[in-house]
Amino acid sequence: MSVRYSLLAILDSGPRHGYGLKSEFEAATGNVWPLNVGQVYSTLSRLERDGLVLTSEDDDGQKIYRISGEGRGQLQRWYETPVEREVVPRQELAIKLVFAMRSGPERVREVVQQQRRATMRSLQEFTRLKVASENDGDPAWLMMLDALIYQADAEGRWLDLCEERLASAEVRPGEPWPPFRDGAAAPLRQPEHEH
Repeated sequence: MSVRYSLLAILDSGPRHGYGLKSEFEAATGNVWPLNVGQVYSTLSRLERDGLVLTSEDDDGQKIYRISGEGRGQLQRWYETPVEREVVPRQELAIKLVFAMRSGPERVREVVQQQRRATMRSLQEFTRLKVASENDGDPAWLMMLDALIYQADAEGRWLDLCEERLASAEVRPGEPWPPFRDGAAAPLRQPEHEH
């Protein structure tokens, strides 16, 4: 999630106060990703430093932020640039499962079952919100809910696959999972781009 570009996108529709940006971001994302007000102001400070936003004061002496021409250019480049999946993000659940394997398959099954219940609760809640919001006519909120539903569904399918792998692995109860059968795993590399 890029707070930087999200704030620029909000400012592209008109000037705002810092707290107004925080409120509008949270409303646009259905409060799924709340922002710390300090994060908003530190991001705005960097945007101002980089010449992407300009400031002025209103009649009450409060700062008003507006996007600059350079800021609009950066925002346009952000919209035009696909989100790359080349860098492997740290995913807490995947890391938890990797290290649970050191305690044996029983621990992994526990983690998978606990996570599956939590994932299913999230999937049900997102689906309930989507059904309740279908007639509101806010396509941005519905797209966000669709993304959350698909992500929860994918996580559930991945957890199923983890259980299948565990069931087919030759691990006796109480034995830790060997970290790598052939030594170290091959590192995941970023693909090289042609310039």
